[in-house]
Amino acid sequence: MLRENLDREGAQERPLIMSVDGSYSNETVLKGLPERTTLIGRIRKDAKLNKLPELNKGAGRNRVYGQPLPTPEEIRQSKEYLWQEVRAFATGKTHCFKVKVVKDIRWRKSSTKNLQLVVIRPLGYRLTKNSKMLYRQPAYLICTDPNFDIGELLQAYLWRWGIEVNFREEKTLLGCGQAQVRNSKAVEKVPAFVTAVYSMIQLADYHTSKAMENLSLPRAKWYPVKAKTKKTTGDIINNCRSQMWAKSAEINFSDFVNLHLNMQSRKIRPNHAQSVLMYSRK
Repeated sequence: MLRENLDREGAQERPLIMSVDGSYSNETVLKGLPERTTLIGRIRKDAKLNKLPELNKGAGRNRVYGQPLPTPEEIRQSKEYLWQEVRAFATGKTHCFKVKVVKDIRWRKSSTKNLQLVVIRPLGYRLTKNSKMLYRQPAYLICTDPNFDIGELLQAYLWRWGIEVNFREEKTLLGCGQAQVRNSKAVEKVPAFVTAVYSMIQLADYHTSKAMENLSLPRAKWYPVKAKTKKTTGDIINNCRSQMWAKSAEINFSDFVNLHLNMQSRKIRPNHAQSVLMYSRK
């Protein structure tokens, strides 16, 4: 559907890159990919992979799969495959990832498609400056384009996290999937309506963020202080709700915001009842 829409709009030369999780890295999806579409997805660490087959110069049918390769987990632990460094943007800054790349391989679930395997080494992190080093889980990716640039491949997959956040916020904040409807048309239209509402919330905040910069509710004091904090959907909804409550309660919202921004250097403290009203999320 997406590929057809791009072609209909005159973007035949524009590639379509699909980043999916392990549930979509299956035989049905891989064999049904349209032309000019690249899929990047996770696979199991014990997946059985093969090399490309050698050409059969004699009689008989050519082989589809070559010699078996080690599993992705064995490739990660093996010293025969070297690590290479790739830089990509994630979580607000650029990280240096160590990856292993194996090109021109085949997987039985993808039939005769040539793939490349990318093994991502776990990233280390600390909960605090003085805590011990912890590590995330390694990731194993396949790409249906064996010549796809590894930097673009990794960045395209990392951008997929925004989609996961999108799904989570639609389900938890807007209740997507919680409507108890039985009509077949309602089952199809209600999730689409909730998704459209979510998009409208993001667009409205984008267009009004600069004009309403001085009328945004400051983040609560119990949130961790960060230099660059992206506004969450919960913050956007709470800011809109607080403005409506302030109007109905005849409270000067701009004065309330300015008082909270400057209350550390003032002797006058804000009204606690107003603070409870403005910062109540539920």
